Amino acid sequence: MTDHSVEAENLAEAVAIAANNVRNAGGPFGALIVTADGSRFEGVNRVTANNDPTAHAEVTAIRAACTALGTFDLSGAVLYTSCEPCPMCLASALWARVSRVVFAADRHEAAAAGFDDAVFYAYFEGSATERETLMPVDRITDATFNKNEPFALWAALDTRIDY
Repeated sequence: MTDHSVEAENLAEAVAIAANNVRNAGGPFGALIVTADGSRFEGVNRVTANNDPTAHAEVTAIRAACTALGTFDLSGAVLYTSCEPCPMCLASALWARVSRVVFAADRHEAAAAGFDDAVFYAYFEGSATERETLMPVDRITDATFNKNEPFALWAALDTRIDY
């Protein structure tokens, strides 16, 4: 079996996970993390089931893998997902140090089914004025508190785990 056929099988499994999730009252997204040693962890979209807007399939797969493996570092793992990951899921994969992401349907196909996350991509790609219109993010610099206290405490902590 070639690497391409293994990848296609893993991607087909992610799509099947998504389809099964729809059959079980979940969202039409599924993900599979395959670690370097071959361990496999599934994730499904649980946004409406859990009232958790962060419970995308990719994120739930990352959570499952990290919990089971006892680590936040998934270096060497591949994330297979039924649909192109949104910016949050891409950022989550980056934070988890996932080595590669492979997806099936793209964001335009998801939009045709009613899942249009173009506004989120536009938020990060747009100008400050455009971002301000969607959701302002403000920094206050004249506060009476020490904004760097948490960082100073962290830097001095002997037991910290760098990530």
